[in-house]
Amino acid sequence: MTVQTFDQTKAEAFADRMLDILNSGAIALMTSIGHRTGLFDTLAKLPPSTSQQIADAAGLNERYVREWLGVMVTGRFVEYDPVTGSYSLPPEHAAFLTRAASPNNIAVTAQFIPLLATVEDRVIDCFYKGGGVPYSAYQRFHQVMAEDSGQTVVAALEEYVLPLVPRLTEDLNKGIDVLDVGCGSGHALVEMAKRFPNSRFTGYDISQEAIATAQSEISHQGLTNIQFQVKDAAKLDEVEQYDLICTFDAVHDQAKPDVVLRGIYQALRPDGTYLMQDIRASSNVHGNLDHPSAPLLYTFLACTA
Repeated sequence: MTVQTFDQTKAEAFADRMLDILNSGAIALMTSIGHRTGLFDTLAKLPPSTSQQIADAAGLNERYVREWLGVMVTGRFVEYDPVTGSYSLPPEHAAFLTRAASPNNIAVTAQFIPLLATVEDRVIDCFYKGGGVPYSAYQRFHQVMAEDSGQTVVAALEEYVLPLVPRLTEDLNKGIDVLDVGCGSGHALVEMAKRFPNSRFTGYDISQEAIATAQSEISHQGLTNIQFQVKDAAKLDEVEQYDLICTFDAVHDQAKPDVVLRGIYQALRPDGTYLMQDIRASSNVHGNLDHPSAPLLYTFLACTA
């Protein structure tokens, strides 16, 4: 029989960590609200101001803005002068919290925390019964995902992503057939279609909502070299149709990634290229102990399994 000793110091340290987690969770929620209401953008443009002045500038209710500022001050996001009753956002913090800071705006990603919380009951049900939670259950999922990918994938396409493949930019300029699997709202593909008018672009996604948004965008832009279709990535049935197939942050979400990848291989022409951007992490939990975003990434996957 093994007798375990109780380490009081270890216990107290863990209790302190739990309190920090609770506070950080509250701050994450309020960071999302600060982004969605434009409060960070407003603060970044204002001199030190009172809660009323900030609320007026943002077009918001002062009472709620004041409480939000209380979180931001005690969370060390916003600075407060008790003599003048004024609040200010340090430029070093604004560099990671405002729309002007994109692609470094971490407040965009904070939106996923309250978004995931909306499906907690359905996720718990899956713990008992298995299965998964469809994207349709997540309010604002595609809107938030599009904003997130807009400042990561889309912003990096021309300078960093496409140059990874030798001569790809030249081929796109000449004109090739391109498929984006799991295209979401289509921002990356629309950007490519605008940049390379001689190429032909197709986007597939399982979400009707996302495809409707994408189709609306190409109609608004007047693009004729691009089309979108609702399609399950695990049911690709085309053979040697594309010169380039892309997946941007999509394969890890698939219930059957092996089937998806097999379909992609089949749909590529013999000299075609597959370009995949995805999470840089390990399949083994011990390989992610030092990953800076591991708990967040595991939470994403647990909620979409």
